[in-house]
Amino acid sequence: MTYFVTGGTGFIGRNLIDQLLKRKGTVHVLVRKGSKKKFNALVKERWADDSGRVVAVSGDLTKPVLGLSKSDIESLSGKIKHFFHLAAVYDLSADDQANQAANLDGTRHALQAAEQLGAGCFHHTSSIAAAGLYQGTFREDMFEEATGLHHPYFRTKHDSEGLVRTHAKVPWRIYRPGIVVGHSKTGEIDKIDGPYYFFKLIQKMRRMLPSWVPTLGLEGGRINLVPVDFVAQAMDHIAHKPKLDGHCFHLTDPSPKRIGEVMNLFAEAAHAPLMSMRIDARLFSFIPAPVKQGLGMLPPVRRIINQVLGDLGIPKDVLSFFNYPTKFDTRETERALKGSGIEVPPLDDYAWVLWDYWERHLDPELFIDRSLSGQVRGKNVLVTGASSGIGRATALMMGQAGANVIIVARGEEALMETKAEIEAEGGKAFPYTADLSDLEDAERLVKDVLADHGVVDVLVNNAGRSIRRSIALSYDRFHDYERCMQLNYFGALKLIMGFLPAMVEQRRGQVINISSIGVLTNAPRFSAYVASKAALDSFSRCAASEFNDTGVSFTTINMPLVRTPMIAPTKIYESVPTITPEDAADMVKQAVIFRPQRIATRLGIFAQVLHAVAPKISEIVMNSAFRMFPDSAAAKGEKPGRDDQPTQEQVAFASLMRGIHW
Repeated sequence: MTYFVTGGTGFIGRNLIDQLLKRKGTVHVLVRKGSKKKFNALVKERWADDSGRVVAVSGDLTKPVLGLSKSDIESLSGKIKHFFHLAAVYDLSADDQANQAANLDGTRHALQAAEQLGAGCFHHTSSIAAAGLYQGTFREDMFEEATGLHHPYFRTKHDSEGLVRTHAKVPWRIYRPGIVVGHSKTGEIDKIDGPYYFFKLIQKMRRMLPSWVPTLGLEGGRINLVPVDFVAQAMDHIAHKPKLDGHCFHLTDPSPKRIGEVMNLFAEAAHAPLMSMRIDARLFSFIPAPVKQGLGMLPPVRRIINQVLGDLGIPKDVLSFFNYPTKFDTRETERALKGSGIEVPPLDDYAWVLWDYWERHLDPELFIDRSLSGQVRGKNVLVTGASSGIGRATALMMGQAGANVIIVARGEEALMETKAEIEAEGGKAFPYTADLSDLEDAERLVKDVLADHGVVDVLVNNAGRSIRRSIALSYDRFHDYERCMQLNYFGALKLIMGFLPAMVEQRRGQVINISSIGVLTNAPRFSAYVASKAALDSFSRCAASEFNDTGVSFTTINMPLVRTPMIAPTKIYESVPTITPEDAADMVKQAVIFRPQRIATRLGIFAQVLHAVAPKISEIVMNSAFRMFPDSAAAKGEKPGRDDQPTQEQVAFASLMRGIHW
């Protein structure tokens, strides 16, 4: 038996060919010139044992008679028993022109080819989209009754099916698959579609919350999902069954689940929180359409929606089908498949297979360049406080990644050591000495750097001063607050304001401010330090709002306690958990790669939430720590003594509150 297949290299097509090859005969596959490599790879990887029975036929869906050559038409004429037309656009986000060319014109050209070849039967793969947004049950013998065909995908799928019904000069059969998902046994799928659009949301929920936390979600209409192996097996079986010409078959789930149920099945497969309470989306239908349309047209609302959907990879059109109103009758299909053992498997049985395949092969994050070098190679990265601690570790890391590292510090000797170490590993370093607490010196630095390098692509404001002293011991030390503010806030601000214009002009740049977990925890004894860092945090949030559409981003890193020379005077820190400068540099790396607005530890975020929800409880916890960890001898103006050695109680508490400044 001889077959002709369009769309044979596509997802449904190659699964159908798997079935056809189980029968005796040859499968001729329409292949565009640009898809020859893809076809050959499929033959090698998938049909190697039957390579002689899978034959490429050059052609093009967009050309009359599929662009078949006269020699191919002559050699195949009268030999094609079954002509399967699967080539089409299966994408709600495709535009009107793409849908028209592939779905409507492509079907017209396929019918021409089937007629020229004298095919025994034309098997047209339509879609449940041909029913539009019909309210109620759509039977297999219904067609003209379709409604809600405004979307180009729905309209062209309906019209292409109409072409087969009215213009086919050979016998025909039509198949309307539901939303086709991956293989129920392997999970294999080749593109993101249907429920897969919401997998990223589920994944983000899993990262944010433990699986046992109940969440709130929306309930929508019933979503008809079918695995590709069912579709291919059903088409193959029905195509070879006699006396079914002129019929349409719904390859759909006779008992589809609602969207909320489907989401929970995939959330369970992902070990993510379940939507324990779901609000029926139909409740929002009482809002007049003009009001909803008006709200959607507001620039801030539109931008927020686009940003959220863009981050999750969800096409806007998908949301309009949340309350899908159509149910599909499957009596013709059930009769045709009776006794074959072919049926739609329960989604409960294979949801985990689909999720596993997506996360291993299709998760968009797998294709992000996660290397630091991919972000900074050849770019100018300025790091302040680069002679030691976090700054030095960050500068070395940037040098290894291929950046032009502009290193800044007060001390020339230590700065040159950092430069030598960067260059010893093959990196490029450009040292500049400056006292950033001196605003004139900071301004000079900006002018020199811009004159030498033109622009700073990434600014890492790391240089800072920390003072651990209770307010009661600071009544006569107002200068401590001035010194912290001068370097931690005004010095950093001077650099930001100096380098921003060039960043905006090139519509690309990032400002990374090294802040402190103390800003989130309201750490006692650090009022001077925390206040100066909080000022920079607040400025960054305001700036992020102003520069959101310029390509310039602002990231604040609320660092936990890092073992650097800055904390050396406080002897108690020698016995409490800290992270290394290299660990801190890794947080800077994450900031550069993902460009978030904030990076913080879970404990820091929890402390911020606790303070927002129950400020008194937060206050009591911090006051208890304040009493447990006294001022150091240095803060009191005394020589270090035995009192500076931590007690077991202090070490235990510090270990519990890992990374917080005490």
